Amino acid sequence: MTWDEWEQLKTEAAENRSAAMQLNRVPEDPSITAPGHDLKVSQQDLAAVGDAAFRLFDNLGKCGRDAWSISQTAAKDLSTQGFALGGALNHVQERWEKQLKSLLDACAHISNHMDFTQGAHAGDEYYVYDIVSSISTLDDGFTERTQR
Repeated sequence: MTWDEWEQLKTEAAENRSAAMQLNRVPEDPSITAPGHDLKVSQQDLAAVGDAAFRLFDNLGKCGRDAWSISQTAAKDLSTQGFALGGALNHVQERWEKQLKSLLDACAHISNHMDFTQGAHAGDEYYVYDIVSSISTLDDGFTERTQR
């Protein structure tokens, strides 16, 4: 950029002092209760996820433990009768127990997390809205400065 171009840009900017800074934003949706919200989480959706996780936890706990118990019994019976398959089945049963516990823990975590997620999101949404809405104060400062 040459000095002449710089001077021309400064002159054009001085002529446009009345123009205020404008930020792009998402248009407000009147169906949303608080102004400025563009993230919407409904209790019904969260409850459905939490309920599905709880049902999975409950059913997997019952059926998974039954499978574990049956395999454990079969492994003992096979080992007692001298079959090498008993030791292998016991190994599979131990792995099943670890994997089942991990999956049950994950389901319980999801189910419990859904109980308080909506409140957390609402708090986050208001916090973000307050931060973003303070940009208008910055914009006012620019407008005030250019009007002097």
